[in-house]
Amino acid sequence: MSMLREFRDFAVKGNVIDLAVAVIIGAAFGKIVDSLVKDLIMPVIGTVTGGLDFTSKFVVLGSPPAGYAGPMTYDALTKAGVPLLGWGNFVTIVINFVILAFVIFWMVKRLTAAKAKLDTAPAAPAPTPEDVLLLREIRDSLRK
Repeated sequence: MSMLREFRDFAVKGNVIDLAVAVIIGAAFGKIVDSLVKDLIMPVIGTVTGGLDFTSKFVVLGSPPAGYAGPMTYDALTKAGVPLLGWGNFVTIVINFVILAFVIFWMVKRLTAAKAKLDTAPAAPAPTPEDVLLLREIRDSLRK
């Protein structure tokens, strides 16, 4: 029973729950970044470079199977089992990573600045000790 109790204590700790939430949000954020790169950035890069679509850029490393009459596209050749070097997809994933890393850097920088601003806020004065209050009462009563 003690192992179950230890596991429960571990799973309920705040850090584990925070990590689980971060992983879930990170996965959703990764999809947003993928869409940003695929649907917004890469079409602009393709337009600037004259219609270049990085996701369809690859090098065929082997020959298609005998009798293959399908299209010579990345998806079709991959499904046919042809070894490919998909450098265009790699470039797209690197762009995803750079954007994601920049956004996380920016968020951490902002959170650090906000935390520093909160930490530098003046702290409430400590309550006056009772002995000092008692001495002040004695002083004030002697003045009368």
